[in-house]
Amino acid sequence: MPEQVAQMLVVRASGYLFDHQIQYPSWEPNADVLHQWLTELGVGGVILLGGSAGEIAWRCQQLQEWAAIPLFLAADIEEGVGQRFAGATWFPPPLALAGLAQSAVEWEQAQKSAQQMGAWTAQEALAIGLNWVLAPVVDVNNNPQNPVINVRAFGETPEVVSQLATAFIQGAQPYPVLTTAKHFPGHGDTTTDSHLNLPVILHECDRIRHTEYPPFQAAIAANVDGVMSAHLLIPALDPDYPATLSAKILTGELREALGFEGLIVTDALVMGAIANQYGDNEAAVLAVAAGADILLMPADPPGAIAAVCEAVEQGRIVPEQIQASVERIWRAKQKITTYDVEDTSYQHAWETQPPLPIDLDRLGTEEAIATATTILNDSNVIHGQITVVPDNARTLIVVDDLLDCAFLGRKAPAIDRLRKQGYQIQIVDSNTPEIPLTKTAPQPTFLQLFIRGNPFRGSAQLSLKAQDWFEFLVNTNQLQALAIYGSPYALDQFQPLLPTGIPYAFSYGQMPLAQELILDQLLGELE
Repeated sequence: MPEQVAQMLVVRASGYLFDHQIQYPSWEPNADVLHQWLTELGVGGVILLGGSAGEIAWRCQQLQEWAAIPLFLAADIEEGVGQRFAGATWFPPPLALAGLAQSAVEWEQAQKSAQQMGAWTAQEALAIGLNWVLAPVVDVNNNPQNPVINVRAFGETPEVVSQLATAFIQGAQPYPVLTTAKHFPGHGDTTTDSHLNLPVILHECDRIRHTEYPPFQAAIAANVDGVMSAHLLIPALDPDYPATLSAKILTGELREALGFEGLIVTDALVMGAIANQYGDNEAAVLAVAAGADILLMPADPPGAIAAVCEAVEQGRIVPEQIQASVERIWRAKQKITTYDVEDTSYQHAWETQPPLPIDLDRLGTEEAIATATTILNDSNVIHGQITVVPDNARTLIVVDDLLDCAFLGRKAPAIDRLRKQGYQIQIVDSNTPEIPLTKTAPQPTFLQLFIRGNPFRGSAQLSLKAQDWFEFLVNTNQLQALAIYGSPYALDQFQPLLPTGIPYAFSYGQMPLAQELILDQLLGELE
């Protein structure tokens, strides 16, 4: 029984190669502990965070060599492999695809781009050894104040999300990787970040089933491999337990009502919505009892295995449920393991096969980058151009946290190109000391805002610094131009307040490619 339960665990690990590079030691084990979990406990998979694409490739090979049974190797790569691991292709967030679909022709292009995005994500994942793409997000972002889904969604209506998410899944399906629809039964209408606290959804059942369920039903019809649960309390469906721990939701709704036969995977069990309210090991027991096949990122893997086994002995979980989960895991692992044996009656031949070879040449290809460029260009909003750089001009960049910002290095276009045009560079983030704006010397200012909903941020709103700077620059006639990277809701907020004639631009993306394309348009006459 412990060996079977261990296969139900996907543990977190650092993608970096050395222990001294581990950034979250409370969540990421060192090499000796991870080796023990894989060899002695026999955990079923690993989710990787941190490191470059090249490092991840080596890391995946290492982990598969340690394991007796081929591992699930997963990553949250909703925006392509390059979102997490440098060197691969970084696509814009999924909401950009909805942003470019404003006509029948554009809608066809949006679906084609979604399919290409799924295909390139799958290919680049395989190229570095990953076999489980924890995407697509099929939540309907029908609340602009949502701090955790926001631009991660494919749209604001069930119809748009269903079609674009299905296209993503279909793009990935020719390749031996798993896809996962998340977060059931729907995380789109929340104002609380479940990474921090437990959101409560007060909608009635009819509203949930008509608005939140259709994208999951479409994903299931498209043969998505897994469905991830949401850490949400929905009293209309279950007044007692959040969805991740609810048999009424995972078994009653997802498994029975919607007929899903694939893997049910929890969202990360270390997240505040669960960790703050339930014990580490009790949460694992409740999730399995509710119908989960995969426990993602349990805080205490050995303790979780022991607790689930004890729950079986006590009759809280029937052994047949564990066996059914392991059978689903086996079917999923057969899909992602390629093998060629003469005796096809030997159904477990995949267990002894070596991992797929690394193929770094498949990363960041011209074709993949062209797909990302097309999505960005077609969804960008451009109005006017900067025709002159006044003396003493500056660009003021406002970002949430510069210390945790992968897209703003010294050579990032938002910094480097404007410096070369003669702009002074100023950067403001949440760590910048407060200073009275009226005490700053007047300067013509190109304001660049990097703002979007992100997990652990707790808010989808603009920081007070961004709002204060915008209002101050407008009111003192210092605003020369505006660029917004990330949230279309920020554009909706600022656009009506812009003085006539001020050039502005918007991109769903924040990565260097998005910056480059925006500045190509705004600075066109200068260069």
